[in-house]
Parts: sequence; structure tokens; C-alpha cells
Amino acid sequence: MGGTLLAVCLASLATAAVAMGVTAVVARRLGRVAVVDVAWGLVFVAIAWVAHLVGTGSVRSLLLAVLVTAWGGRLAWHIRRRAVGAGEDPRYEKLLSEAPEGRRFAFAVRKVFLVQGLAAWFVSLPLQVAAATDRPLGWVAALGVLVVVVGVTFEAVGDAQLAAFKRDPANRGRVMDRGLWAWTRHPNYFGDSAVWWGLFVVAAEAWPGVLTVLSPVVMTYFLAFATGARLLESEMAKRPGYPEYMARTSMFVPLPPRKRARRP
Repeated sequence: MGGTLLAVCLASLATAAVAMGVTAVVARRLGRVAVVDVAWGLVFVAIAWVAHLVGTGSVRSLLLAVLVTAWGGRLAWHIRRRAVGAGEDPRYEKLLSEAPEGRRFAFAVRKVFLVQGLAAWFVSLPLQVAAATDRPLGWVAALGVLVVVVGVTFEAVGDAQLAAFKRDPANRGRVMDRGLWAWTRHPNYFGDSAVWWGLFVVAAEAWPGVLTVLSPVVMTYFLAFATGARLLESEMAKRPGYPEYMARTSMFVPLPPRKRARRP
């Protein structure tokens, strides 16, 4: 197994490097670093299929590749549709403001594309390890698939509810606090996290997949505290009504809305 796992890991690392390299070139031509957000889900799709082809070709790795394709394809399509006609993402604009004069692209490669490529490789370790095993699927894998489905559903429904809310002119200036958004301030981020915990469970059924537990932990940390929810809320909290929304609604894990709002 050792030789197969090494081959899968190296092939996956090369896939992440090539995918982010191509994304960087496209971003430079378009003048928008935010292109990387569209590519993010697709990088995992590419890694999943390369790992399956280089590995044992097991049913487990095929199942993971299909699940990741469904998740990553939907995410890329959603972000691409949302980004049409938009300018640079404020997060990247702020980051690039720190770039030395005349070295904006090189700075973006180092701070964005390289970092995200390595992050994608690390988070996808459950896929890579599973691709090097050939143990048959069992009930644990079925449980993992269920968690993935719940996660994708949370993402898709949450995104659809927010899009419908924004389309209604009557909601202009208001805070979305309906549907899933009444239970968690970030149903899309929570769903994303659930997907990767589910993928980990599928992989963990076959040794040594359980050792890749840090991958979903890291993904959840970034979604909740690093580049995801916390960063977004640093700006959202300035909007009228949002502090009150924060006081009555769970930040990440879905919970019943508080009847009496606490001070944020």
C-alpha cells in the first residue's frame, strides 16, 4: 500500500499545482484574483479523479470522486453565476493592497494561489488515502454519504434562499433571517464543513483513513474562523440590523433561533 499511497499523494499534489497554475494565468488575463473561488471546488474534483485513476480504482475512491464532483461542480457553478459582472472581491483587494509596487501578480501567486493549492491538497488527504485502499464499502461509508448529502443540501438550499431574498426589491437593506438563515448565520459554510466531515467518514472506514481527521478539522476552522464566517462578519456587523441578527442566531452550527436576543 505504501508505494500506491505515495504515488497517489504525489499525483494529487501535482494536480493541485497544475490546477492553481492554470487558475493564476486565467486570473492574470481577467485581472481578477477572485477567479480562484470558482476554481476552488474544481481543484478537488480534479484531485479526486486523479487519485482514483492512480490508486487501486476501488469502489470507495469512485464513490468519493462522484460525491466530490457533485459538491465541487455545484459550488463552482454557483460562485461563477454570482460573480458575473462583479469586480474584484474586497478580501483579495485588501490583500493585494499590501503587494510591493509592480509585483502584484507575484504577490497573488504566493499569497493566494500557492496557499490555496496546498490547502486543497491537505484537505483532500481523505480522498487520497482512500484511493490507496481496496476495502469493501460498509455501513460506515453509508453514514458518511448521508452526511455529505445533508451538507450539499444545506449549501444548495441556503444559497437558493438567499438568492430569492435578494431578488425581491422589498428586501433591499434588510438582513436575511428566514429559512435556514434563521437557524445559522452561515448555512452554506456549515454545509461545506458537513460535506468534508462526511467524505472523511467514508474514507475513515478503511485504514488508515481515520488518520486524516485533521483535514476536515482544518477545513472547518477556515470556514468558521479564518477566511470564512468570521472574516465576512467583520464587515456584515456594520450593517443595520445585523448585530441583532447575530444576537438571536447561531453563528455556525444550526440551532433553534433564540426567543430573546442576547447582546452581541
